[in-house]
Amino acid sequence: MNNFSEVLTQIDLVALQMATFDEAAVRRALNSTKLSLVDFQALLSPAALPKLPQLLEKASLLTTQQFGAARQLFAPLYLSNLCANECTYCGFSMSQAIKRRVLTDHELVEEANAVKALGHDQLLLVAGEHERKVGMTYFRQQIPLLKPLFSRLMLEVQPLGCDEYRELKLLGIDTVLVYQETYQSQAYAKYHLKGKKMDMIWRLDCPDRIGAAGVDKIGLGILLGLADWRLDAVLLATHLRYLQQQYPYCQFSIALPRLRPCSGGIESQFPVSDRELVQLYCAFRLLAPEIDLTLSTRESPQLRDLLLPLMITSLSAGSKTQPGGYQVAPESLQQFSIDDDRSAGRMAQRLTELGLQPVWTNWHPAFGRGNSGHDSAY
Repeated sequence: MNNFSEVLTQIDLVALQMATFDEAAVRRALNSTKLSLVDFQALLSPAALPKLPQLLEKASLLTTQQFGAARQLFAPLYLSNLCANECTYCGFSMSQAIKRRVLTDHELVEEANAVKALGHDQLLLVAGEHERKVGMTYFRQQIPLLKPLFSRLMLEVQPLGCDEYRELKLLGIDTVLVYQETYQSQAYAKYHLKGKKMDMIWRLDCPDRIGAAGVDKIGLGILLGLADWRLDAVLLATHLRYLQQQYPYCQFSIALPRLRPCSGGIESQFPVSDRELVQLYCAFRLLAPEIDLTLSTRESPQLRDLLLPLMITSLSAGSKTQPGGYQVAPESLQQFSIDDDRSAGRMAQRLTELGLQPVWTNWHPAFGRGNSGHDSAY
């Protein structure tokens, strides 16, 4: 099969959702050296919650074996809050009566310099989905302004075509993030009411296009709180396994943000507790010890401090979630509220206090690429 959307049609979602697991199944999964997707599902089950200390211990061991004490720091830079979609959970939705902004060349450089002054050398470019005003023409103009300033440029915008991702790679984009939000079609239709984001299949097959274009790293994720989180997590794990087989030269990361308050946004009908979030991150670390797990500033300082030594390897710090938020227009409306508002410098200090090594720079371009033509690690 050439696209994950075809794989998804072959999965019995009802059977997945109805599956139950006992303590013996959880124990087998914990003792496994290479998790199957069934083992992964067992570790997500309610039966696994009493085993959380053992899950944390194994997740911590695997993280240390793979990554040592290194923790990558990055900052998001919002290019625009224009959006041509209507999503009920997002503060940038087209119906929101907010002041819209697209950063000009001058404003972008001013924002980038402000981020650079915080210590960051790895930058995530984010924008609302508006292809006409914030599409390839805009990216061709703006990315070359930023590439000399940062060792890694990442991108989180609307899904694009394979040829466009090839061009973005040539322009200097190392990583593309595209979060499915939810893999459940009825829930997806419920939350995405207008615009191109209504097309679930176009989004679902986007990581295939990124991989086929040869982009070094693909970021995947779900928005916890939109639907049954256990089912979405199993489908995300299935998607990850599929992509790893299809595009073995790619690296991968997983992010598991929880729905946060925003202007005009909905309340979650499927809340995920702190213990369940920890359980979920543990299960992904045991499933894929080699991938980056990312934790955003949506989470509290206390929870981030707990998880950073144990399994998280990539984190944002000092984040602003609005265009111009660092320097140009710090008063403008955020996409969502953040919980951990510690500065980048304070976050780096906290990592050191936790016995970890804050890593600001992606060093691999300085040493060249491996035989595959792709970075060997993040």
